[in-house]
Amino acid sequence: MPQPPAVLPLGTLVALGGGDDDAMLALLGELLPTPETSVEIVTAASWTNAAMTGAAYERSFRELGCPAARHLPISEHQPADAPATLRRLARAGLVFFSGGDQERLLELLAGTEFARQLRQRFYDDENFMVAGTSAGAAALPEQMIIDGYGWRSLRKGGIKTGPGLNLLPRLFIDQHFAERGRFGRLAHALLAHPACLGLGLAEETGIIVRGGRHATVFGDGVATVMDASGVHGTNVGRIGRGEPVSGQNLRLHLLVAGQQLDLVSREIGDSALH
Repeated sequence: MPQPPAVLPLGTLVALGGGDDDAMLALLGELLPTPETSVEIVTAASWTNAAMTGAAYERSFRELGCPAARHLPISEHQPADAPATLRRLARAGLVFFSGGDQERLLELLAGTEFARQLRQRFYDDENFMVAGTSAGAAALPEQMIIDGYGWRSLRKGGIKTGPGLNLLPRLFIDQHFAERGRFGRLAHALLAHPACLGLGLAEETGIIVRGGRHATVFGDGVATVMDASGVHGTNVGRIGRGEPVSGQNLRLHLLVAGQQLDLVSREIGDSALH
């Protein structure tokens, strides 16, 4: 079993596997400490129509009784470290990342003061929330899967991974998991990074993580948990590109709404959503 992280965040993280996100937005509205809490909507993962996406989320949050929801533009022409952007981050009670392309999102945020302050607030402020759907969810942990499709994802070189926003340590989150057949790429990622836990979220299915440790499943689908801490016999480090990967003793759990995963002990339990 990997050693627990030295420090866990105090903030709350909510991640959805994509699809219809109405239930997630309603849940976020309920979790906000007050209706007037500032909500910043980041659509930087979108290659096109980022402004339209931001406006649509603004309307959705305001219909849920959150009048302080605003689109926070971040792009090649609107840098994340602009003083006004950092001031808005400092006042936010929730930062919400929409879907799109997680690699693009990290290209715009990696190494920025925005990313540093986001992580610091998430670790230091128990009232602060970060949420994401689809690519916005995949980018939240320490690591993220960028690419990998079908049977090719079980061959050396068939996936691409990279650093995420590092809000939760030793974790991969993969999205659209059941719908797009992503079991192979998450399994391969864990064989290559056995200290990490893998969480595959089906569409309209998500997790709420409190205190960096206790993850409770919500939604209509299945959350697939993969644990490679006991894997042995893996060949990932000695095979050539294009050869199939192997490993034994990869543990698997299928969780549904109300079940809870301890991200540190990796134990499974049941917990009512609060």
